[in-house]
Amino acid sequence: MGKFLVKTTKSGFMFNLKASNGEVIATSEIYSTESACLNGIESVRKNAVDAKLEDQTVAGFETVTNPKFEVYKDKAGEFRFRLKARNGEIIAVGEGYKAKASCLNGIDSIRRNAPESPVVKEEAK
Repeated sequence: MGKFLVKTTKSGFMFNLKASNGEVIATSEIYSTESACLNGIESVRKNAVDAKLEDQTVAGFETVTNPKFEVYKDKAGEFRFRLKARNGEIIAVGEGYKAKASCLNGIDSIRRNAPESPVVKEEAK
């Protein structure tokens, strides 16, 4: 099972969803308060399971309604995804992947890990 790791930053709070092997599979934005960050985690838990897939790397792709995972190519030509909540807000993003299959595996990992993963607060160093 993975875990949501809540971290304090200079400008607020953020989380990473880590898979059981310790790899980061999704990252949040910076939230101004810890409670807003925890609400973001709940939103990922709620939306990841039912989110549809919108593959923007295919010509003439079909736009789907939120919640959704958007798969796209970045400027470096790598495959990335972002998870959007029902209201259209981006609630989690993935790293760049060289292969589209790896990107899709990242999305699948979020669907499997997000619902049950515990929240762990990173200790201050």
